[in-house]
Amino acid sequence: MRDFILGIPKAELHVHIEGTLEPEMLLTLAARNGIEIPYKSADEARAAYQFHNLQSFLDIYYLGARVLIHERDFHDLTWAYLERAAAENVRHLEIFFDPQTHTDRGVDFDTVVTGIHGALTAAESTLGISSKLIMCFLRHLNAKSALETLDQSLAHKDKIIGVGLDSSEVGNPPSKFTAVFDAARDHGYLTVAHAGEEGPPEYIIQALDLLHARRIDHGVRCVEDESLLKRLRDERIPLTVCPLSNTKLRVFDTMQDHSIRRLIDEGLVVTVNSDDPAYFGGYVGANLIAVQQAFDLTREEIFQLARNSFAASFLSDDQKTKRISELDSWYADHA
Repeated sequence: MRDFILGIPKAELHVHIEGTLEPEMLLTLAARNGIEIPYKSADEARAAYQFHNLQSFLDIYYLGARVLIHERDFHDLTWAYLERAAAENVRHLEIFFDPQTHTDRGVDFDTVVTGIHGALTAAESTLGISSKLIMCFLRHLNAKSALETLDQSLAHKDKIIGVGLDSSEVGNPPSKFTAVFDAARDHGYLTVAHAGEEGPPEYIIQALDLLHARRIDHGVRCVEDESLLKRLRDERIPLTVCPLSNTKLRVFDTMQDHSIRRLIDEGLVVTVNSDDPAYFGGYVGANLIAVQQAFDLTREEIFQLARNSFAASFLSDDQKTKRISELDSWYADHA
């Protein structure tokens, strides 16, 4: 089953590129850029990756991001993730990046996006991985900052397909960013939003009704609202679920407590993703393996999750058909 999970063609739709910063690269970039960090070894850094909620993770996440300074840093970070994804037969990626994390430190927006995009472009020809780039607004900052970031992004609309919303969810409802998302859609951006991770089901409803989110990132607390659960199923709104992240951040105490089993049983468009894999203990394959082991998922259920990942993507209809056809052929040979 492990080989089946790692080998099946799949897409990843919820991964923060800054969250792929492995301890070894953290130390390398810190040394390269003369940045002082509180860890002397990769093991020491990894030992610090113990969290009790989202904020305790974000504190370390933003500390790590300080080592990203130059275009080469963002390129190297992205390329390292792409190689890991290719090894798990990820065929399409939709990657989040947080420009405010960097521009607030004085790093130019152009530096960030050019470094990431360069690696993504190279991966298409070298690794056969297609990709889309989604810019997230930090919800703990104000809407004015998000609007300024939106303006900075317009020079790179050829590289960025959509906008999202991440960072500290509790106390920062989607409604805070209604005007920003309206402006983003006016500029032609697609919209997604983190909602219903630590925040209540009402945040998912706001993300749908006010931000017009095409996908909900996480969304695992939707099971607390039966009418919302029905809406997500009836309207075929995808959820980009990140199981290891949810248990690492104590949204659920154990994987067996996770709501994903019910989400699958209810017929929702569930996808499995890694979120911030360097911090949460595994890339997309490890997340699928953890869910499979916790709930004894069948090969057919793993296949459906992989199919959902392509169907929920922002690929064109023709590209989706091609990727799903490739998946179907692979499954026919490995079922």
